[in-house]
Amino acid sequence: MLPPGDLAPDSGRARLPGRRAAELFERTTTDCPGGPWTLHRLRHSALTHAAEEDVNTSTLLACSGHTSVASLARYARVSPETLARWQDNRDPATRRR
Repeated sequence: MLPPGDLAPDSGRARLPGRRAAELFERTTTDCPGGPWTLHRLRHSALTHAAEEDVNTSTLLACSGHTSVASLARYARVSPETLARWQDNRDPATRRR
């Protein structure tokens, strides 16, 4: 019998093992643009989108489980367009327009 934490509360079924979930996710996303996707790549995307939405560093560290900004920086890569938009929003000359 599985421990209670290994069962889905709504269905009572066993959880999908991580490796199997990763295999299914990759297989399912093979035909998607940029696919196949991996769960690790999905993690990178989630952290990057959060960073682009101005989520603060402390929150990103907590959500990602990282303890250093250097390791977080390898995951959250803000696009040049987002960086330019962020700079424009903080430039006093731009805000007066």
